[in-house]
Amino acid sequence: MSKKLLTGSFQLMKSLNRSVILTIIREKGPISRAEIAKVTRLTPPTVSNLVKELLQTGIVIEQSLGESSGGRKPTMLTLNSSMFHVIGLDVGSHHLKAALTNINGKIIRKEIIPIPAGVTKEALLTLMADSINHIKQEAGVIEEHIIGIGVAMHGIVDVDKGRSVFAPNLQLQDIPIKEYLEDHFQMLVKIENDARAMSLGEQWFGNGAGVDSLVCINVGRGVGAGMIINGKLFHGQNFISGEIGHMVIDINGPKCTCGNYGCLQTFTSGPAIAEKAISELKLGQQSLLAEGDLAKISSESIYEAAVAGDAFSRNILAQAGRYLGIGVTNLIHIVNPKRIIIGGGVSAAGSFLLDSLKETIKQRALTTPAKETEIVLSKFGEDASVMGAVALILAELFSTRSN
Repeated sequence: MSKKLLTGSFQLMKSLNRSVILTIIREKGPISRAEIAKVTRLTPPTVSNLVKELLQTGIVIEQSLGESSGGRKPTMLTLNSSMFHVIGLDVGSHHLKAALTNINGKIIRKEIIPIPAGVTKEALLTLMADSINHIKQEAGVIEEHIIGIGVAMHGIVDVDKGRSVFAPNLQLQDIPIKEYLEDHFQMLVKIENDARAMSLGEQWFGNGAGVDSLVCINVGRGVGAGMIINGKLFHGQNFISGEIGHMVIDINGPKCTCGNYGCLQTFTSGPAIAEKAISELKLGQQSLLAEGDLAKISSESIYEAAVAGDAFSRNILAQAGRYLGIGVTNLIHIVNPKRIIIGGGVSAAGSFLLDSLKETIKQRALTTPAKETEIVLSKFGEDASVMGAVALILAELFSTRSN
């Protein structure tokens, strides 16, 4: 890692006490120095010195005076959210999504770039770098004001080494994402599996806020889960925790891309839903979808037909919801989380999918509390993973007081 990376403003802000103060300002701001000292139990002179340094970086600014309890009114501190930025990438099987946000997680600019068929490792890394350069230029942000780059990557990710071990939908292995992007941009890069990144994003900005026992399920072209246990992301021994898309639901089911038969994603992923609809329409089922080119049917067009009242399409989505409900019930029995969040492209089907999913859990879960496990949709839908990529960097910057 370069000297510039080690000595930049990020490292100044990341030291433990500064990070704790930043977290307090983020959570409770506008807030006075005296109140920060009370909450953190740091001495007032220590708080004053650290705040002075944070003011110099520009990440903290002074705001209008607060209410006084007697004597001079205190100066209030708040984050300078408009000055510093984070770039998040969500690398899927067909598209790369890039987002530039402020440090409160507000998306300022978002772009979607197609990933060419048969892309090589080198070409994918170049595409990622090009997308970062383009979104920086289009947004007109100063590079020194970008805190870091987060990457949500589908498949197996070695978080410690920052490498994509296996991206099954691209059929690529051992991609040195962290090393390449840090060398290229000279700033912090964090990489995580897309579903785990999604769970972190929901915990930071979305429907997982304040919940320390949480599972997020990303249902798109594949199916994966991110688990937060006792407030921490759970990775497993070899970084394959959450690969629920390869949980076998029916040993006589369709063949999966992993080589096994009857995996959950062969029933519930976007392509699987489309394939099921096409095969039944070829057998003569009546549907609005039968009026068009069967080869062009997608999970999106099935949803649109369901909204238009097409009973066949509604049944196809409900069937996918039942299979997903079986997988989620198994997950409840293993992890027993407080809340489960459903995101990814297929989650756009909303109640057409969720109603049968919830009904399946009620039928199959062991106990009454398990049957009543909270099931909600992601706050961000298809943007859930890219928001998770942003959260990877903010989690590095903002320390929690329990750490």
